[in-house]
Amino acid sequence: MFVKHLKDCKEFVAGDGSILRELLHPDKTALKIRYSLAHAKVPAGQRTKPHKLKSCEVYYIIAGQGLMHIDQDTFEVGPGCAACIRPHTLQFIENTGNSDLCFLCIVDPAWQKGDEQVFDR
Repeated sequence: MFVKHLKDCKEFVAGDGSILRELLHPDKTALKIRYSLAHAKVPAGQRTKPHKLKSCEVYYIIAGQGLMHIDQDTFEVGPGCAACIRPHTLQFIENTGNSDLCFLCIVDPAWQKGDEQVFDR
């Protein structure tokens, strides 16, 4: 059995500007998994930089309100909402609420720096 608490994960700013805490990654644990799992936060009034991943990514919103931009489409998101982002798809998320927008990011196969392309706004 493996348990990791969010409070024990170091917070850092990701390349897209979101504030991340990585919970699971196959390169950083003895677990035999192929995906990575991170907790992300975007403060009120902010958004991430547009970016593309070579991997499939799922966002699961746990708090706050926002707009998920995937290629030319825009979707309202809030708690209990999941967004599946196909590989090589331009994406960013915008916090439209008055509090932090918090979500889980599942990347499969696991996130790797060389697999992400970040664009200036």
